[in-house]
Amino acid sequence: MMVDDSNPSSETRTKVFSNIIYKHPVKAVIQTADYKIQGDVHVRPNHRLRDELNTAEQFLAVTNAVIFDRAGQVVHSVNFMVVNASHIIWLLPVDEIQDEK
Repeated sequence: MMVDDSNPSSETRTKVFSNIIYKHPVKAVIQTADYKIQGDVHVRPNHRLRDELNTAEQFLAVTNAVIFDRAGQVVHSVNFMVVNASHIIWLLPVDEIQDEK
């Protein structure tokens, strides 16, 4: 039996090349000069939050974000935002917070 590959289906073509970058969400807190942002930062497999900051990307995507002012009051809640990486003072994963009570 002979298979005609001269006109592959669109499903076959998309399996050959895809520019999708798979990332997993990491709950994080981001501090800027004026705001604290809590949300999901998307990290490539086998990378750390720090690795995402060290890429050539100028902006860091954050989903499910809550933005707090200096007084700790919620200013905005958004599904998606980008943060200019040069404005980030510190960034930490929520699961690393060890508050003493």
